[in-house]
Amino acid sequence: MTDTTMERLAALLDAERAALLEGDFDRIAELMEEKATLVADLEGGTLDAEAVAPLRDGLRRNQELFDHALAGLRNVAARLGELNRIRKSMDTYDAQGRRNTIDAPPTRTLERRA
Repeated sequence: MTDTTMERLAALLDAERAALLEGDFDRIAELMEEKATLVADLEGGTLDAEAVAPLRDGLRRNQELFDHALAGLRNVAARLGELNRIRKSMDTYDAQGRRNTIDAPPTRTLERRA
């Protein structure tokens, strides 16, 4: 049973890697649940360190991809926040080097009814 579980886990790691590279975060969430179940199945048995080495490498590789994906998402969120802040106000400096903030005028919207 352990060999079958290890083979399923190896295939799952490959699928997880593909989902990470494609940015398919919905698929990653599904795979995480399945991975937790397979790892729980492996915990009860005795494992050969040599047989587990490829799985450990795959887990490490996927964790690095996941960390990079999260860092990219954080960068996008920070950039969008900065763009939103810039849209609402602008900082300028006078001849003496003092900062002056100019707020953008509020946007007025017109509701159109038929």
